Amino acid sequence: MVDASVVMVENAHKHLERYGDTKSHAAIMLDAARGVGPALFYSLLIITVSFLPVFSLTEQSGRLFKPLAYTKTFAMAASAVLAITIVPVLMTFFIRQRILPEARNPLSRFFIRVYHPFIRLVLRWRKITLLLAVIMLAVTIYPLSRLGSEFMPPLNEGDFLYMPTTLPGISITKAKELLQQTDKIIQRFPEVLTTHGKIGRAETATDPAPLSMIETTITLRPKVEYERYLTMQELADDLDRAIQFPGLTNAWTMPIKTRIDMLSTGIKTPVGIKLMGPDLDVLSDLGAQIEAVVRDIPGTLSVYAERVTGGNYLDFTIDRTQIARYGLTVGDVQDVIMIAIGGMNVTFTVEGLERYPVNLRYSRELRDDIDRLKRVLVPTPAGAQVPLIQLADFAIRKGAASIKSENSRQTAWIYVDLKGIDVGSYVRRAMAIVDRGVELPQGYSIVWSGQFEYMEKARRTLRVIVPVTLVLIFLLLYLHFHSVTEAMIVMASLPFALVGGVWLLYVLDYNLSVAVVVGFIALAGLAAETGVVMLVYLDESYQHRQTEGRMSSPADLQDAIIEGAVDRVRPKLMTVSTTLIGLLPVMWGTESGSEVMKRIAAPMVGGLVSSTILTLVIIPVVYDIWKRLVLYRRARRRVRALAPDGP
Repeated sequence: MVDASVVMVENAHKHLERYGDTKSHAAIMLDAARGVGPALFYSLLIITVSFLPVFSLTEQSGRLFKPLAYTKTFAMAASAVLAITIVPVLMTFFIRQRILPEARNPLSRFFIRVYHPFIRLVLRWRKITLLLAVIMLAVTIYPLSRLGSEFMPPLNEGDFLYMPTTLPGISITKAKELLQQTDKIIQRFPEVLTTHGKIGRAETATDPAPLSMIETTITLRPKVEYERYLTMQELADDLDRAIQFPGLTNAWTMPIKTRIDMLSTGIKTPVGIKLMGPDLDVLSDLGAQIEAVVRDIPGTLSVYAERVTGGNYLDFTIDRTQIARYGLTVGDVQDVIMIAIGGMNVTFTVEGLERYPVNLRYSRELRDDIDRLKRVLVPTPAGAQVPLIQLADFAIRKGAASIKSENSRQTAWIYVDLKGIDVGSYVRRAMAIVDRGVELPQGYSIVWSGQFEYMEKARRTLRVIVPVTLVLIFLLLYLHFHSVTEAMIVMASLPFALVGGVWLLYVLDYNLSVAVVVGFIALAGLAAETGVVMLVYLDESYQHRQTEGRMSSPADLQDAIIEGAVDRVRPKLMTVSTTLIGLLPVMWGTESGSEVMKRIAAPMVGGLVSSTILTLVIIPVVYDIWKRLVLYRRARRRVRALAPDGP
C-alpha cells in the first residue's frame, strides 16, 4: 500500500532536484504528480483486479481465502484512490526541505555504480541477454516438475485426532477394551496432556459412526513443557509405532480439519476411494482387491476398505404354521423377542423436571447365549408357555454393517492415509496402478475423493478464471499506455516473476496448493506494477530527450534508457524492499495457521526478487529493441520525404 507514496514522493524529489530554481514549489509538485499519478493508479488497480481468481474459489478454499481477498481488494482500491488525491496534496505541505542530490546519497550512489555498467553491458549484448533470460525461464521447468500438489497445506492445530478403524462385528466389550488400551499407550508420551476417546455413534443423526471406528482427541502440551522437541509429523510417527494392534488400521489427523473433510466428502483421510455399484457383496470384494493393491504403493501409511457386508446378525424366522396352532400372531412373537433382547420402555420416572424411561429386558447372561434365547417362553392366549425354539428358527448371518449411498448408488469407501508424499503425485500413481490391477465389472465405478476432490474442483475453476484475469490486466495496461506494444512488454515480464517463486518453493520443499496459487496471483499484480513503473520512467526520459531534440540516433536512445533506468533505480528497489520487509514476518511465523500464510508469502518473496532483477534488465533491453525500430522507421520516412524518387 505504500508503493504509490514511495514512487510519488521520489518523483517529487527528482523534480525538485531538476527544476528547483526554475519553477514554483506548487508547479513542481503538480508536475511530479501528473508524471506518475496515472501509472500508479492503474498499477494499483491491476493489483486489485489480479485477486479476482480468489473470489471464484468455493467451499473450503473459498471460505479460507475470500476474507483475505476482500481485505486486500478494498485496501488496494483505497490506496489507488489516495495515491492520486491525498498524497499529492500532502506533498505540497511536507516536501519543502532541500533535497539531497542522487550523487551525494551514499545508498543511491552505491546502487547506481553497480547498476550503471551492468545496464550498459546488457544494452550492448541485447540478443544474448534475451537468450539467457529465456534459458533461465526454461531451466525453471525442472523445479516446477519436482513440486508436488495438494489441496491445502497441513495445518498445525496443536492437537491430534487418532481415528483407527477395526473390522466390523467387534463386540462392545472388546471395543471398550481396545479404546482403553490405546488411550493408555498414548497417555504415556510426555508430549500428551489429555486423551479423550469415543467409540460408536452419538445420539444424533449427524454422527453415523459405526462401532468399528474409534475417535480419540489428543491434547498436546506446549513445547516448553517437555524435553523432546519434535515436529507434529515426528510425534505422529512415534505414536503410530507405539500403537500396533492386529486388525486395527491407524489414521492420524487434526480435529478441525477432519470434521471439515468428513462433513464435505465423508472421507477422514487425505485420500479416499469411493466404489459405486448395485451389489454390496461385489463392492466388498472390489474394496478388498483395491486395498491389497494400494497397500504396496510407495507413500501409503495405511489403507482400509470398508467391509460393507461384514456385520453379524441374529435372524429369527417365525414359523407361521406353528404360531397358528397356539393362537399367536407374528406381532406377539416379535414383542417377546424385542423385550427379551432389545428391551422395551414400560414406563417413565419423573425426577423433578426430568423424565427418564424405564427399560425392561433380560440380563446380559441370558441374552448373549443363543441356547438360552431358544428357551425364552412365549405366553399363549390359552395361558400356556411355549419355548421360542418351537415357534421360530435361529440363524447367525453376515450382512451389511451400514449401507451408504451417493448419487442414488450404493457405495463402499476405502480410506488411504499418506506419509512422505503429496496428494496429487500419490493419486496420479495410484490411479494408474489400480486401473491396471483391478478390473471393474459393468455397472461399477471408482471416484477418487478426499482432499483430491477439492483440489480438482479448485483446479478446474482456476483454469477458467486465471486467463480471464490476465486479459483484464492486459486491458488495463492498454488503457494506461494506449499502446499494445508497451502492454505486451509488461505482460511478457510476468513469466519471469515465476522463476524466483518456483525456485523458493523447491528449496523450502513446499507443494503446489491453493495457498501457493493465491501467492502467485498476488505476485502477478506486484510484478505488473514494477513493470509499469519501469516503463513510465523510460517513457519520461525518452519523451524529455525527444522534446529537447536529442533523440536522433541509437546512441541517444541508449542514453535515454540509461537515464530512465539507472537514475530511478532507488524508487524501484524501495517499493520492492517495503513489500519484502512486510512479508518476512510471515515467513518466520510458527503459530497455528502459519503453514498456510508461508505458502502464500513464499511465491511473492521469491518472485519479487527475480521479477525485480529481470525487470531491471529485460524491460530496458526490449524497450531498446522496440524504440530502435521506431527510430529506423522514422529515419526511412524522412529519407523518402527528402528523396521520393531515390532508392
